[in-house]
Amino acid sequence: MSITIKTPEEIEKMRIAGRLAAEVLEMIEPHISAGVTTNRLDQICHDYITQQQQAIPAPLNYHGFPKSICTSINQVVCHGIPNDKPLKDGDMINIDITVIKDGYHGDTSKMFFVGKAAPHATRLAEVTLECLYKGIELVKPGAFLGDIGHVIQKHAEANHYTVVREYCGHGIGREFHEDPQVLHYGRPGTGVKLEAGMIFTIEPMINAGKRDVKLSKKDGWTVETKDRRLSAQWEHTILVTDSGHEVLTKRSEEKF
Repeated sequence: MSITIKTPEEIEKMRIAGRLAAEVLEMIEPHISAGVTTNRLDQICHDYITQQQQAIPAPLNYHGFPKSICTSINQVVCHGIPNDKPLKDGDMINIDITVIKDGYHGDTSKMFFVGKAAPHATRLAEVTLECLYKGIELVKPGAFLGDIGHVIQKHAEANHYTVVREYCGHGIGREFHEDPQVLHYGRPGTGVKLEAGMIFTIEPMINAGKRDVKLSKKDGWTVETKDRRLSAQWEHTILVTDSGHEVLTKRSEEKF
């Protein structure tokens, strides 16, 4: 697979898919509270995507993934599967949404807190969001993917956190995962040179402890920190424009 430069028509479809994905995160926020199960959140998102948006939840049955959203709690890095365990006060949870509309994908995720969060948890989430924003700021024609990875790694490590290396951002469009891979670490001036019309995700996974992770043998999806310390992630889908970038999954709370 090679990197596809999206046509104006494809970009418009990606804008729509991105906006829908952002709206799911905005819709689900009031439902996140102590006592609710991630299965319930999954059902609410599934119904909203399929009935209100007339779209398709991309994770459902993707390589056998059993649910419509990913819910990654506390030490879970990514790909957490919704279940019947109730959320409890103090939990932090990443909800990862990908919708397909008219054949094109919009992919985004956000951290949420249940009840009163511990200061070290909110700090991790804040720095991870800063990592994402610092990466997005560098997106423009002529920049390199290594520039993005470097600024994310530098900011995370300056705050005494670590960057997960086994999972990364990716090109996106008609396919859920396309070229290029978007690493969240690296050296400036290396990797793919950005061109207008490229669309990809930036989705740093930042750990409070060591960067090592482990994949669940039980379900083959859930990725956790090996030391069981907290992990945070935020994700946006980004278009490289002629003069810079456009965040296709921007939420109404965000100023870009």
